Amino acid sequence: MKTLKTSYMGIELDNPIIIGASDIVKNIDALKTAEDMGAGAIVYKSLFEEQVQLESLQLDEQMNEFNDLHAEMVKIHPSVEHAGPDEHLLNIRKAKESLSIPLIASLNAVDNETWLKYAKLIEHTGADAIELNFYQIPSDFNKTSKEVEDDQINIVKEIRKSISIPISVKLSSDYSNILNFIKRLDQADVEAVVLFNSFFQPDIDINKEAHIKTSHLSNDGDYKKSLRYAGLLFENIHADICSSHGIFTGEDVIRMLLSGSTCVQVVSTLYKNGLGQIAKMKQEIVEWMDSKNYETIAAFRGKLSKSNLVSNPFVYKRAQYVDLLLNSEDIFRNTH
Repeated sequence: MKTLKTSYMGIELDNPIIIGASDIVKNIDALKTAEDMGAGAIVYKSLFEEQVQLESLQLDEQMNEFNDLHAEMVKIHPSVEHAGPDEHLLNIRKAKESLSIPLIASLNAVDNETWLKYAKLIEHTGADAIELNFYQIPSDFNKTSKEVEDDQINIVKEIRKSISIPISVKLSSDYSNILNFIKRLDQADVEAVVLFNSFFQPDIDINKEAHIKTSHLSNDGDYKKSLRYAGLLFENIHADICSSHGIFTGEDVIRMLLSGSTCVQVVSTLYKNGLGQIAKMKQEIVEWMDSKNYETIAAFRGKLSKSNLVSNPFVYKRAQYVDLLLNSEDIFRNTH
């Protein structure tokens, strides 16, 4: 009997399709719908450093309102409405209590103190695991790439010592040597790496001469960089590999699994096609497995990784690029 079950960070998933951190599942009803549609797990939307700092700033302002106390005051404590981080943590707890599938919390911080404090608080919500979202815009011209990476590795090590739930790290590909950095994360005992993050990028309206907000949704086919690095990492690290960015169909999921991914995260395809896309993707995977006589994902996972490409081990490296350039006329003919 065909099964899509897989294990991610030591957590059993009914299938390898995880909903990535987003507003798609920002309330209990949406979470339950995602579960009903067949999601293997859900990453709850990120808690950001800015939320923590904003709450602290608002509290300071409210406390300062009472610097000049006098005898006729009715009360001396400020009225603090919905504290962002506290409400976020409460929502994670409610989400976990409402679901039967695994829930992974996401944290995107900057200061070491925030990373440690909220990683511990997230563990107390009952979340099955935590995803550390490493996204920091370089702001110091004098700080070397090694110093940036060392800081992030130290954060992981401190969090690892402070909590017991599994840890994944969601990365950008903008490291000098992403393979080396992932190897260091692996040595710091993270249970998984997520390849790769989709970032908001600034844009400018030239008519209004003003900055504008743009969509950060990925496009069909954007998965190729994740595929490349999954193929290079398979069997070279102990951590699980979760691929993300531009995965729209069941066929895309199959491609990532063949390259060596343990599972995938999807967001953009759900914005564009609705939560029902999950069931469609699962069906596409099952039909392909039927056609290939595979009973389990383990039977073909990593089959096309670098480790298993004995006849052509260079497909993930520079040789593929050179071959494409030297045979560009053949490629052009095949696409017309």
